[in-house]
Amino acid sequence: MSVWNPDNIRDVAESVGISNLSKDVTENLARDVEYRIAQVLEEALKFMRHGRRTVLTTQDISHALRVLNVEPLYGYESTRPLRFGEASLGPGQPLFYVEDEEVDFEKLINAPLPKVPREVTFTAHWLAVEGVQPLIPQNPTSNDSRNLELVAKGPNTNPNLAALSGNQNTAVKPLVKHILSKELQLYFEKVCNAFLDQASEEYRTSAYSSLREDPGLHQLVPYFVQFIAEKVTHSLNNIFVLTQVMRMAEAMIQNQSLYIDPYISALVPPVLTCLVGRQFGGSNNELSEQFALRDLAAALLGMIAKKYSHASHTLKPRIARSCLKNFLDPAKPFGTHYGAIMGLHAIGGADVVRELILPNLKPYEKLLRDALTEEGPRRPEAERVLGLLLSVLSSLQEDRAHLTNGHLAVVSDELREQLSDKIGQLLATRIADAGEVRLAHAILAQQ
Repeated sequence: MSVWNPDNIRDVAESVGISNLSKDVTENLARDVEYRIAQVLEEALKFMRHGRRTVLTTQDISHALRVLNVEPLYGYESTRPLRFGEASLGPGQPLFYVEDEEVDFEKLINAPLPKVPREVTFTAHWLAVEGVQPLIPQNPTSNDSRNLELVAKGPNTNPNLAALSGNQNTAVKPLVKHILSKELQLYFEKVCNAFLDQASEEYRTSAYSSLREDPGLHQLVPYFVQFIAEKVTHSLNNIFVLTQVMRMAEAMIQNQSLYIDPYISALVPPVLTCLVGRQFGGSNNELSEQFALRDLAAALLGMIAKKYSHASHTLKPRIARSCLKNFLDPAKPFGTHYGAIMGLHAIGGADVVRELILPNLKPYEKLLRDALTEEGPRRPEAERVLGLLLSVLSSLQEDRAHLTNGHLAVVSDELREQLSDKIGQLLATRIADAGEVRLAHAILAQQ
């Protein structure tokens, strides 16, 4: 027999349109309702005990319903105590209800509107890098932290106390002088000025030697990396500055005492920019200097890939992906293609030539042939790309034999035709005219 009144079950059933409930069904539903109510009360009492309270609240009931995966009640979440009223529907049938609070409608209309809540936003910043706190506004200095400890906090704090105590306009001192000694700051300025000194080559050479061999420059590594990135970004029309910052990066990498592994990801982008940039300088007379810069950047990229690939297994694939993307883009100038080919060969040697360059030579040969047949500024660049392709293809053979019994070897017509099918007619003709028989066989032997 259930303690819960079965008549309540019938009333609820009639309210939803069910009028003929049997007595057994009503009693079973009443027992189930009693069990569910007891389950909710047990969970609510747990919340009450954990809250160290002796009075059960509506919030405890709501939390219990959420725990039992039941939709919570609405309209009973309140911080004020509930007042229950009683109304009589007839003899022996009291009805309890929650009394509503009376609100003055005129006062409600004239009340000021609440402040619009701010949108939820978030940001991230480095609290410390290798134990050094970076100089950014989000990180307070030690003086600011000491002043904040003396300022009163809390929702009811007078906001004028900070101004009265003189902390409102506190000057933020730069952290550099706390991190670097005056000697290191002076050294950094002297080295940067020496590398960019166009008048004295001896001054530049001494700065290069110092940066390559000095063992006490660990704290200056991030500053040099930032200096290189800024100069590459703002000096794309100055080949001298780009060349000097690449030599600065080369000196840092050759310094055996410096730990540059954490900064390689920041050093590679400026090197890639100098390798595959569209154009450096402003005149065509600087074409040889542009390609010399690309050669230097490619050699530097090869050093980085060889020395730091063990620290990052994705370093070589990412560099190769960037170079291959620029090499296969027909919209890019031939200077970019030259740098991309140089970069691919520098980071992988013959393996990269075999896997990435050789399969794409035949479609690329048409673009190269069109540029060589026209008279214009593209032709000298295309000539350099053609010479570079012949040079990197030679890495596929171990021994380049131009002479046989004192005479040039002759490439047969059949061999020339097979070579044309694999790498294109232009490159095949150049190889055949040079008598590169072993190179032709080495190319055809590649799968």
